[in-house]
Amino acid sequence: MNINKIKQEKRERRHNRVRFKISGTTEKPRLSVFKSNRGMYLQLIDDSKNQTIVSVQIKEIKIKDKKTNIATEMGKLLAQKALAKKIDQVVFDRGGYKYHGRIKAVADGAREAGLKF
Repeated sequence: MNINKIKQEKRERRHNRVRFKISGTTEKPRLSVFKSNRGMYLQLIDDSKNQTIVSVQIKEIKIKDKKTNIATEMGKLLAQKALAKKIDQVVFDRGGYKYHGRIKAVADGAREAGLKF
């Protein structure tokens, strides 16, 4: 079996394990993180209504820098959009990824801008 396919299956299993334990509400939505080879996507999701409240993608950040610095800026931008919609608390969904690198940078950026986890 292909090593990349095995990695993907392991990530999906971790993601299912994490998602079983957490869910977002209207007052405290879920901050979902997805990263691909070409970009990164952040969403605030209300699971009770199955609705995305706020989203940010890497194309919205105009700086050219290291991926971790861009991830920090994405977290700050998401927090600014959330605070504009009067959302200050979220549940962090790391999406099966390890809390390291870009995922940690997103969380740190969102915390710096005022979101509470």
